[in-house]
Amino acid sequence: MPWYANANGERLWYEERGRGPVIVLLHGWCMSSAVWRFQLEGMSDSFRVIVPDLAGHGRSGQSGGCGFQALSADIAALFRHLDLAGALLAGWSLGAQVALQAFAQLRERLSGLALISATPRFVAATDFPWALAGVEAVGMGVKLRRNTARARAGFSARMFASGEVDDPALADRIRALLAGIPCPETEVALQSLNALAEADLRDLLPAIDLPTLIINGDRDVICLPGASDYMAQRIASCHHVVLHGCGHAPFLTRSREFDASLADFSRRVHDQGR
Repeated sequence: MPWYANANGERLWYEERGRGPVIVLLHGWCMSSAVWRFQLEGMSDSFRVIVPDLAGHGRSGQSGGCGFQALSADIAALFRHLDLAGALLAGWSLGAQVALQAFAQLRERLSGLALISATPRFVAATDFPWALAGVEAVGMGVKLRRNTARARAGFSARMFASGEVDDPALADRIRALLAGIPCPETEVALQSLNALAEADLRDLLPAIDLPTLIINGDRDVICLPGASDYMAQRIASCHHVVLHGCGHAPFLTRSREFDASLADFSRRVHDQGR
């Protein structure tokens, strides 16, 4: 099994498949690299797909905290461990915020950035209404302390828009995939939630000077579509794809369309970097 060590000497896990242009996919809150199974299966014929478990998630240990600075430093350590260059760094939800935080450290090793169902600020402010109310984050914390697995299940149910997974076969595949993802320890889930609630990464957006792909569903109730619009307006070289009828996890419900958008963008930025 592939492991690497971060700056604290902590063992962190990743999986990789395929050969070709490199795509690194970062998972979201209370998930693991296993959430990218459809992409590992669908894209590894043409790409080298790398999916790490963030600290405290999946098979990775955790001792140094789950703040965005620590998590982004872990991803930088992975890039050094594998000596990656010309990679597309893609993050989903919390993973997108980790990618934003890691961008300055990794810029010379990247061909581009992809932000999936993302937001620069998880909790709303007077000048940023395209986010959840602070009381919702507080409520999530209360639910986590009561029963972490049940809170994660409730969060997962909100990822999908009404009618998005009406196909029984697809619903069964997604259900089985999510059921196989271990729930992190309560303290890890709370630390990650606090990182989401406290972070405001809006000031990082103007400094992103590599091609960036933004993908979001127009019915996302977790990272609101307005947040993707906001980022697209503030990142200079941005391509914005909106998947209609999708909620928070379009890479699960519309994997072929999602994979095609990610693959086309990766090929384009990889060719530009030659």
